[in-house]
Amino acid sequence: MTKSKLEIKYYGDPVLSKISSNIDTINDELKELAEEMIKAMHEYDGIGLAAPQIGLNKKLITINLPNDYIQSNTPLTPGEALLLPRMPIVCINPEIISSNTETSTTDEGCLSVPEIYAPVTRPTKVTVKTQLITGEIIHVECGGFLARVVQHEIDHLLGKLFIDRLDPVNYKKVKRKLDKLKKKLSKTRGF
Repeated sequence: MTKSKLEIKYYGDPVLSKISSNIDTINDELKELAEEMIKAMHEYDGIGLAAPQIGLNKKLITINLPNDYIQSNTPLTPGEALLLPRMPIVCINPEIISSNTETSTTDEGCLSVPEIYAPVTRPTKVTVKTQLITGEIIHVECGGFLARVVQHEIDHLLGKLFIDRLDPVNYKKVKRKLDKLKKKLSKTRGF
């Protein structure tokens, strides 16, 4: 696989706090972009990547959960059963239609916020509507780790990072690291 020409945008870059716009057409240009995003996601050892993370405020995400995730002991939700065997997947204009009231808290990290992990509370199941790069429109309930990844990536399209979802105590714990990271990156990236 050739190296991706895309660069990850990091914490502090204004593109990460903007709301993304809908994509109207699936064309060759979009398919090439999706392929590049998948390459970049693999290169940077990510399991998800949203277009704002590569500097484009478009509603486009890629997800690639590890194969061993499928061998989980818990029953799969319809979304997991449909999407896990198709990994990596590309979602166009994804949106969360509903979520359940049960939540779980797990450490999250992000390619755009390197080396920082903190506990984020999210619904354990979400119903997602999206169009796949194949043109297929799906409307499915996703649970487990897939639900968390989908929520994390859709947050990027809404101009949010996982650190924006931290409670005050956990935000305070990572604030010094975030300030150091922002300072370091602003020197190297010029923003």
